[in-house]
Amino acid sequence: MRVTIMAAGLVLVLGGCVAAPPPGPPPIPAARYEPVPPPPGPRLVWQPGGWHWNGGAYVWIGGHYVQRLAAYHHWVPGHWAPNGAWVPAHWV
Repeated sequence: MRVTIMAAGLVLVLGGCVAAPPPGPPPIPAARYEPVPPPPGPRLVWQPGGWHWNGGAYVWIGGHYVQRLAAYHHWVPGHWAPNGAWVPAHWV
């Protein structure tokens, strides 16, 4: 009987020592609507705004025009990689 009580107490004490798994990355907020103004020049392309992870919260970076380069094919929004790292938005 005494062994059972001690074992139950030990389970209760050690049960609180188990560390909770770290929380996963927070979900990315919904994109904001940004009206796209007419381009100020023929070689400019709209770079849409997007959420940027600053290490503690998401911060909105507004869209703007950038000079089109030959290597620009499409825009990739910022996202969480499978390894848990934040990948900022970029052109590929």
